[in-house]
Amino acid sequence: MSRERVLITGGAGFIGSHLAELFLDRDYDVTVMDNLLTGRLSNIEHLFGREGFTFHKQDVTNYLHIPGRLDAILHFASPASPYDYLEFPIQTLKVGSLGTHKALGLAKEKGAKFLLASTSEVYGDPLVHPQPEEYWGNVNPIGVRGVYDEAKRFAEAITMAYHRSHGLKTRIVRIFNTYGPRMRLDDGRALPNFMCQAMRGEPLTVFGDGSQTRSFCYVDDLTEGIFRLLRSDTSDPVNIGNPKEMSILDFAKTVIAATDSTSEIEFKVLPSDDPKVRQPDITRARTLLDWEPEVQLAEGLEKTVTYFREELTRHGSERAPTR
Repeated sequence: MSRERVLITGGAGFIGSHLAELFLDRDYDVTVMDNLLTGRLSNIEHLFGREGFTFHKQDVTNYLHIPGRLDAILHFASPASPYDYLEFPIQTLKVGSLGTHKALGLAKEKGAKFLLASTSEVYGDPLVHPQPEEYWGNVNPIGVRGVYDEAKRFAEAITMAYHRSHGLKTRIVRIFNTYGPRMRLDDGRALPNFMCQAMRGEPLTVFGDGSQTRSFCYVDDLTEGIFRLLRSDTSDPVNIGNPKEMSILDFAKTVIAATDSTSEIEFKVLPSDDPKVRQPDITRARTLLDWEPEVQLAEGLEKTVTYFREELTRHGSERAPTR
């Protein structure tokens, strides 16, 4: 029997590249599609030459054609950090709408499963804590972050429409804060900012008073959850994240300790619509997927510190190239 084949859009990104590696390691053929707007070839260069791996440089909002059989499409194409979707607001909206539509059309044509990478940002600045999948969210559709939040909310809606109207086998993963190797140094999220500042001996920038919370999940735990979700029978959204919540201020102190840094902390004004809390209710993942995170923060940070030290050594004191 021939190996199953998956297409990963956005597969040169942080999470997408780890997924490509996981599926190859589990004897799938993997095709990665990425226009490299925020993804990087360096994330997947070690996969070139591996049996069953192919790469297409392509924008999924313009056209989408893959010859041959496809068993599953994992749609991860999208800018995913505040720096990125504030720099590319229209591209973010287009990939969430037009790109998702085209990826769903391809899945329908091929009779393939479709897994949408959604986000905890669909919950906005939540009024329910922790956040279960049944919660509809508290999103400002015209705020600066709305371009990402609403793109993902639309993507969920059209995915469910294809499921209900065409009987397409769909999966929706709501991803919570994830970290690990291959994050860009200039990603703009808390961990890359803190890592780079700590390793350069600069003050760590904490917005607001640092009391806002996040829940950090190591990338290997996330990809395992996504793999299990794809192979499950549920079409309902599933939170995949680490329910261990911590304040941003405590996280900054943890990064300083993990990097043996002497950096101090400086506080700046909280950005508009920045969520005050973020913590997944993973009851559904535990029940349906028999999944929960296994990598402790100390272990995950140790691996991530090693990666960031290597990247900073490679790029010197300058900001690492975005693309």
